[in-house]
Amino acid sequence: MGTDSLLSIAVEPDWEGMVAAILRRGTPARVHLIELFLDGEIKDAVCARFGLLPGVRQGEPFYLERREVAVQRFLGYDYVRAGVDGLAFPLHRAVAEDTAALARRTGRSYVDEHRGPITTWEEFERYPWPRVEDIRTRSLEWYSRHLPDGMCIIGSGGFAHFAEFLSWLMGYETLCYALFEQADLVEAIVQRLGELYAAVLDAMLTFPRVRVIWGSDDMGYRGGTLISPAHLRTYVLPGHRSLAAAAHAAGRPYLLHSCGNLREIMDDLIDDVGIDAKHSFEDTIEDVVTAKGLYGSRIAVLGGIDVDFLCRADEESVRQRVRTTLAACHPGGGYLLGSGNSVANYVPLGNYLAMLDEGRRFTA
Repeated sequence: MGTDSLLSIAVEPDWEGMVAAILRRGTPARVHLIELFLDGEIKDAVCARFGLLPGVRQGEPFYLERREVAVQRFLGYDYVRAGVDGLAFPLHRAVAEDTAALARRTGRSYVDEHRGPITTWEEFERYPWPRVEDIRTRSLEWYSRHLPDGMCIIGSGGFAHFAEFLSWLMGYETLCYALFEQADLVEAIVQRLGELYAAVLDAMLTFPRVRVIWGSDDMGYRGGTLISPAHLRTYVLPGHRSLAAAAHAAGRPYLLHSCGNLREIMDDLIDDVGIDAKHSFEDTIEDVVTAKGLYGSRIAVLGGIDVDFLCRADEESVRQRVRTTLAACHPGGGYLLGSGNSVANYVPLGNYLAMLDEGRRFTA
């Protein structure tokens, strides 16, 4: 297929249709899209290839927000993802060279898995915790004024990381010991996180164009959960339950991104936490078509075009997989098309665009 026809089928933003698809209110009129995020290098490449920001330069006020709207609108998304500013959590990180084709100059960073900045009560007290009064809504305000008609904001970003921040703040290795030897310290960290995230959610919900809430919290790996299901039920799931309840009380669905094998807690996430949709699917754990069959009568499943597949396949194979996935998952609603995780800077741009283009071409 020639590049001149790529993404040529017109798509008008329709956040209400997207939300209806998430809530499984019948087969959508068209395929709706979703991604946790696109790496900045991918966004820049899209802008350069399609000339999306003529005359706009990096460093101008609200450049990143302008780029986000331009990219999301052009690619056919019904939303932008945005959260609050002012929630900085200093962590112990290591940096390695980025070897992706669209490499970032600053390298690729990793959180220290052994020892984080909080391993004792003294370190807990000294830690420079973000303060509720430091929360700012600069991006949310700009998007609320400048989003095109038909687009909404998905409230997300730096939000709802209960399991992740336990391991990032303590170090995963330290956390595994602390769950048995310092349970009171683990509980104190969770309580502090819960207070911050409740304030973040309150701030996001003051904006009428925030129509969906999306929590992000990796809880598993290929073989199972990163900490025991019992510990997740004690320390992590209650926080998500509280956020989901607040979102629902405000009339917003609550989505959850979480990597890993979560089979042992899926019933908890659906029936107790009350998530409306699950994101992040990996073929080596559970492909999205299988997940739709298992859970599609209870929640939506999101994305699922496996990232490793997107990196290795040719464009025609990507298109065929999109068609097969949509044939299985689109009917009845409860599915949005996207990658299995996110569009990292090592995903070939042509394959990513082919996925989107095939979604535009699909007819139920």
